[in-house]
Amino acid sequence: MPGAKNAVGVCLNVQAGERVALIADEASRSVAASLEEALNECGAISTGLLLEDFGPRPMKGAPEVVLEALETADVGVLCMTPQPGELGARMSIVKVVERRQIRYAHMVGVTPEIMQQGMRADYRMVDRLSDRLRERMLKAETLTVKTEAGTSFNAHFDRGLDWVKTSGLISPRYWSNLPAGEVFTTPGTVDGRFVCDATAGDYFNGKYGDLQSTPLVLEIASGRLVRAECKRKDLEEEFWKYCHTDENSDRVGELAFGTNLGLTGMIGNLLQDEKFPGVHIAFGDPYGSQTHADWKSRTHVDVLTRECDVWIDEDQVIEKGRYQMEHLGLAPST
Repeated sequence: MPGAKNAVGVCLNVQAGERVALIADEASRSVAASLEEALNECGAISTGLLLEDFGPRPMKGAPEVVLEALETADVGVLCMTPQPGELGARMSIVKVVERRQIRYAHMVGVTPEIMQQGMRADYRMVDRLSDRLRERMLKAETLTVKTEAGTSFNAHFDRGLDWVKTSGLISPRYWSNLPAGEVFTTPGTVDGRFVCDATAGDYFNGKYGDLQSTPLVLEIASGRLVRAECKRKDLEEEFWKYCHTDENSDRVGELAFGTNLGLTGMIGNLLQDEKFPGVHIAFGDPYGSQTHADWKSRTHVDVLTRECDVWIDEDQVIEKGRYQMEHLGLAPST
């Protein structure tokens, strides 16, 4: 309940009398129940929608009744566990949210554990850190990321593309994943090696779990995936195939900082782990409606690595997964 109240009262800032569409599935029923209770306590008018009531899973498309509910809502929440092939349905939901510009929390993969950890963060503190990073990156030329596991890449940026802050304080302009804590863009180009020794996104997280013992090694040139290697050949082949679904599925569409200072370690769940202090990337759709990238993809898959060392130009701002707060003009206790 503390995490649910944080989501409703702080992140979404739901007011008495506002209409909220709460969309959930069976796997996330207990989390949805806590959110519903928090909504009731603040006097919101909530409509609960259980995905399994509207057809079989995995969903081929977003149920019409769900889209209709979002058309009249002031606030939307999607609380579910993803299944293979459902990205298109989720993107349809986000499309309505962005067109109507309602406050929206995207809680895909949420668990009770996440509600008790990442959702209990001080999101006003996360917002301050995210603001500083965004300010720095709007002027940066190069980002360098290295890890002891073998990650070593450089990224350069297109000044015409925006850096987006999703710090957990949700506005009509930007929807956000919850738990939150990211600052991201579509990079101009990325070159080097990315070792995914944590989790991978979409349904790969649920199917393959934490990849620390069998890392996925990805070679990137000019912003495109050119090689994938893994001891688990089934994962290697499936990931490669996924990243060649369409002409841009192999393209780095997202580069992001995790900024949730309330996290103390990775738990093997992408929704929370991608907010852990460090840098990660994603192949596929660039969220162009937010970053202003002018290309699209039907796929989007994040890949995470552990204990990053990160330099903005020549300034090291993260050491072994810990922000050097003074380098960002913030007191260590901020």
